[in-house]
Amino acid sequence: MTIKQLGYLGFSVKDVPAWSQLLTSGLGLEEVESNNETALFRLDSRAWRIAVDYGQEDDVSYIGFEVANAQSLEQLTEKLINNGIEVKTGDIELAKQRGVLDIISLTDPYGLPIEIYYGATEAFNRPFVSPAGVSGFLTSEQGLGHIVRNVPDVQEAMSFYTEILGFKLSDIIEMSVGPVVIPIYFLHCNGRHHTLALASMPMPKRIQHFMFEVKSLDDVGHAYDRLDKEDAITLSLGKHSNDHMISFYAMTPSGIEVEYGWDGRPIDEAWSVVRHDTISAWGHKPLKQTLKV
Repeated sequence: MTIKQLGYLGFSVKDVPAWSQLLTSGLGLEEVESNNETALFRLDSRAWRIAVDYGQEDDVSYIGFEVANAQSLEQLTEKLINNGIEVKTGDIELAKQRGVLDIISLTDPYGLPIEIYYGATEAFNRPFVSPAGVSGFLTSEQGLGHIVRNVPDVQEAMSFYTEILGFKLSDIIEMSVGPVVIPIYFLHCNGRHHTLALASMPMPKRIQHFMFEVKSLDDVGHAYDRLDKEDAITLSLGKHSNDHMISFYAMTPSGIEVEYGWDGRPIDEAWSVVRHDTISAWGHKPLKQTLKV
C-alpha cells in the first residue's frame, strides 16, 4: 500500500498563458492541451504531469500520489479511514479527468487536497518532445520531482505523512533565516532523496517550491540563461548540502518558486538519517527578496 511517487501537480492560477510560457519556453515542458482556462503539460511518457487551471488562488490546488495497483489503493484507503481521515471514493468522473483507473481524494491536516490513484495513462505512442530542447527529465520510478510543503505545525504534518501515508525521513536541515532557525524535514517514498519536504515558513502559499530534475548539466545551464533573460531567477546556481543537486530557482507568475536541477543523489534502504546546518554547500545566492529553500 506504499505510495510510490509524486505523480502530478495541479495549480489554480490567475494567468494561465504566463504559466504556459514559463513551463514551455522557460523550463522545456511540452504543452498537450491548452486554452485560456486550462492547460496540461508533460515531461516524460505520461500523458500529463502538470495541470494549470484558471482560478483566484494562485497556489497549488491538488497533488497526486501514485500507488502500484488496486490492492494498494484499497489497503491505503482502509488505513486512512481507520485513522479518522475523511476519504472520498468512487469518483468515476475525477478518475476519467485525471486519466487513471481509480482514485481517492482527501486533505492533509492543513487543507491541501491530496489525490491518491493507480493506473495513470502512458503515452508511449506520442514521445515527449521538449519545445526548448531539453534532453530529458529524470522521472520513471522517482516520479515527477518534489515539493516543499508549508505547514503551521511540522510535527503534526510529519505524523500524517510518515505514520499514515508511509513516507520515510531522509534528513533534516536546520536553516537560519535571520535570527530564526527553521527546521526542514525531507521525506522520501522511492529512490529520490526527497519527494516531500515539510517546514513552517512565514509565507501564504501551500508550497514554497516544486522541483524538476533534468538529465544533463547543460539542460540546467540553458534554462538558467533563458530565465535570466526574463529576470525570473530568484536563487543562483548552487549545490544543496543534503541531496547534492546542482540547481537554481525561478519565480512562477503565482509567487511560488520552481527549482530546476541535475544530479541529485539517490538513496536506498541502507540510508542513515543525518542533520545539516546549511541548505547549500555553495551557491544558491538570493537574487530577489523572497524566502528561499
